[in-house]
Amino acid sequence: MQTKAPLWTRNFILVSAINFQLVLIFYLLVVVIVGYAVAELGATTAQAGLVSGLFIVGTLVGRLLVGNFLERFGRKTTLIVGLAGFLIFSGFYFIHFGVGMLLVVRFMHGFMMGMASTVLGTIIAQILPATRRGEGIGYYSMSSTLGTAIGPFLAIWMMLHVGYQSIFIVSTVISISCLLVALLIQVPDLPTVNKMIETEVAAKKPSWISKFVEPKALPISLIMLFASICYSGVLSFINFYAKEIDLVETASFFFLMYAIAILISRPFTGPLMDRKGENVVIYPAFIIMGIALILLSLTHSSWMLLLCAGLLGLGYGNIQSVCQTVAVKSAPLERMGFATSTFFIFLDAGLGFGPYFIGMMLDYIGYSQLYLYSAFAAFACIVLYYLLHGRYTKKLA
Repeated sequence: MQTKAPLWTRNFILVSAINFQLVLIFYLLVVVIVGYAVAELGATTAQAGLVSGLFIVGTLVGRLLVGNFLERFGRKTTLIVGLAGFLIFSGFYFIHFGVGMLLVVRFMHGFMMGMASTVLGTIIAQILPATRRGEGIGYYSMSSTLGTAIGPFLAIWMMLHVGYQSIFIVSTVISISCLLVALLIQVPDLPTVNKMIETEVAAKKPSWISKFVEPKALPISLIMLFASICYSGVLSFINFYAKEIDLVETASFFFLMYAIAILISRPFTGPLMDRKGENVVIYPAFIIMGIALILLSLTHSSWMLLLCAGLLGLGYGNIQSVCQTVAVKSAPLERMGFATSTFFIFLDAGLGFGPYFIGMMLDYIGYSQLYLYSAFAAFACIVLYYLLHGRYTKKLA
């Protein structure tokens, strides 16, 4: 019997730890920064929304440009620069700037996170054994899931018990931890790949789009864009919906239940994808996501709200990890940085800009209708997935 290639290596654990901390800081600050801008800086609601959103815009720009940094300076250097910049801009929150300067800080903070997190995804894709890549990326994405669950909890608790300065101190300390852990990572060299790149560049001039994104990763990334828009309505408005249906206390456990569902399912869905292919996971995941959104539109009890959270974890949580795996597998080894960047650009765009368009819809419909329409959109993604990717995937025994 053939021995499985190791998955939980030292580098894998270190990279996952950094990713968890980055995501935790992102969600910690995203929850508190709007209140900080309004209460401490006298920002209007619109300005506070821009303060929150500019972080994601900065992240998108960082992901767009990081591919060129990776080619020029390498993965380790780019990661250290990104995390050092992330730490520096974490410190700027202590300075009592006006709203205008805070907008600049938020953009640059997001830019540095976009650089660092994309490099982390690239390193993970390249150090994982090819036969266990789906399983490995699934486990790696759980670090993001935990950050998504713990970040908002920590933010809400600290807003109730300590001041904004203490929150910024915690954010800075975690940023220092990220940088120190990154120094311990040993990034393997890829000398053969570098020679291949030089040969290919000499033989053929790359298209302008390939300087920013990986064209082969665009179809699956487009699917991720629409799936994340469907989910963004839950991420941004679940607390308002819970208040409307008088389930605010239960809603505080929503994302914890979401994370638990992913943690339970990931040990099964990752290996299943490696053995049977992505279709066997992603079609049921879209169906489960659609059902969860329909149930969410009908929810009026605590147990039903938590059931919806669990189903969304099984559905959207696995869609995200499968699409990320497909994106990095679609590109050759030397282009994995661009493939990872492309995937997260579309993911961030959906989560970042989705709430803006959904917010405009909420002027005309209620939250219940919103989630019902989101369910229809999730089911429509099945057709989109089939047309763009699913029908081209070979059935594996």
